[in-house]
Amino acid sequence: MFFFDSCFPLQTVDEIYKVASIALSPNVSAQIFMGLMVNPPKPGDISYDQYFRESQGILQSLRRRARIMTDGFNSCRNVVCNFTEGAMYSFPQIKLPPRAIEAAKQAGKVPDVLYCLKLLEATGISTVPGSGFGQKEGVFHLRTTILPAEEDMPAIMDSFKKFNDEFMEQYEHQRGYSRI
Repeated sequence: MFFFDSCFPLQTVDEIYKVASIALSPNVSAQIFMGLMVNPPKPGDISYDQYFRESQGILQSLRRRARIMTDGFNSCRNVVCNFTEGAMYSFPQIKLPPRAIEAAKQAGKVPDVLYCLKLLEATGISTVPGSGFGQKEGVFHLRTTILPAEEDMPAIMDSFKKFNDEFMEQYEHQRGYSRI
């Protein structure tokens, strides 16, 4: 980073330097959690039982959320999703009807961007278009996280399914189009 400090009072420059210096080091909480990751409590340590219960509970909840999301996506028309393992993101493939692709082109948008924007407007579900990840041309994905609260996941997937059904219904009415 380059900063030219001409015409600033020395006290202002000192304050800017102080703020910039803070950003160079991780905060105390981050340092503690990183230490726990690389050197977790071991059997026999006073905190081991609690650490083990909490970490296993978190991992099991993430697996359940991934299952809810994967099953939810796979129950949707024209959507296919592999089970999420080892990540916090799910990448369902969306088979967009030709009319949706054409509507996106007419709007000056990439088709999966159009889908994600309409999803956000209709449901409040925020996703990232797969085109931002350099996907194969003509194949459309979106990325979403499995991190919402476990108890909220069924309602989120119900909202997604309702939106997807309406979107597909709106754009599918074309002869010769087959579903996944």
